[in-house]
Amino acid sequence: MLELDAALARLNAAARPVAATENIPLGAALGRVLAEAVVASIDVPGFDNSAMDGYALNVADFARPPEHFLLSGRIAAGEVGAALAPGEAVRIFTGAPVPEGANAVAMQEVCAADGEKVRVDAPLNPGMNIRCRGEDIATGRVVLDTGTRLAPQAMGLLASIGIAQVNVLAPLKVALLSTGNELTEPGLPLTPGKIYNSNRYALLGLLQALGCSVTDLGIVPDSLDATVDALAQAAAEHDVVITSGGVSVGEEDHVKAALQRLGELDLWQINIKPGKPFALGRIGAADFIGLPGNPVSAFVTFLLLARPFLLRRSGLANTESACLRLPAAFAWPKSDKRRNFLRARLTAEGTVELFPQQGSGVLTSLVWADGLVDIAPGQTVAPGDAVSYLPLANLL
Repeated sequence: MLELDAALARLNAAARPVAATENIPLGAALGRVLAEAVVASIDVPGFDNSAMDGYALNVADFARPPEHFLLSGRIAAGEVGAALAPGEAVRIFTGAPVPEGANAVAMQEVCAADGEKVRVDAPLNPGMNIRCRGEDIATGRVVLDTGTRLAPQAMGLLASIGIAQVNVLAPLKVALLSTGNELTEPGLPLTPGKIYNSNRYALLGLLQALGCSVTDLGIVPDSLDATVDALAQAAAEHDVVITSGGVSVGEEDHVKAALQRLGELDLWQINIKPGKPFALGRIGAADFIGLPGNPVSAFVTFLLLARPFLLRRSGLANTESACLRLPAAFAWPKSDKRRNFLRARLTAEGTVELFPQQGSGVLTSLVWADGLVDIAPGQTVAPGDAVSYLPLANLL
């Protein structure tokens, strides 16, 4: 069986970032991947400004009388004030430009205003409470690199330098197919021997969360000709084709034979649990990923294997997911030759507990869990031992 790290290395090598780009409004860019680095054309802030409400003045004036500063006016955010003369101060508000002649802002809590004068009752240093021009971003700085996925904070950063349009990679076009005559769509009555198609909706949600442009092609009947036709049509119009089920060696599993007729198929046995069967292939210019049919297996293998591949195909530079080391609130006394990914969640005490049923068909475990515990082959765990914990929030 192929170890997970080796499988990931092969997937990374096979992932070809999408080449098509498009220029879109910043407000529509959430989750999109930058096609080119963004360089600042302005300083941020663009001028020295007050970090709080108070009084702008020159610190050197403390060394000479008068004890009170003469108030020369007020400057609100968005206004520009006149230069200060020696011994003068100006009422200033957060974000307002610091006037020429001032080199500090005394916050209003340490000042006492009396008519046209103000007294400062705390020591000041030059630069105090002033946000200097360019201290956040200097002109010419690369603020975001090629391959950055735009989160809300990145969108705010781009707006701060005046970017209204961004050049991003086109969304990865993914076709999703389900296989199996036993599948029935939610909303229809279940007849004997049928089950509802849960994988279709779980995988649809996972793909949409990655920002893929998804075409849901529904259920493919369990026949070789129907499978060949569906895969050929999907590959002609998409970057990646994904199926769940149908990649094993049963007489009703036609995906393997269809792939071998249409293109290339590399069927792997991954040394993980759940989710041993996994397929990577090619149909023309399109990549193919075959996931196992059991619901938890399909979900976990998508997160561990398909997700980083799709992110790299989407042009994302960094596909790593942070792992935590936390104390176990459970025992795992049995040694397993496969690498286990157990559905788990954090307790109020900061430990990790397991869902009691870890079967590959137990979808309730995924809803209950907020992470996966990574148990190495041969590893046993006693309560209190440190375990590797992958938060689902980092994988969705």
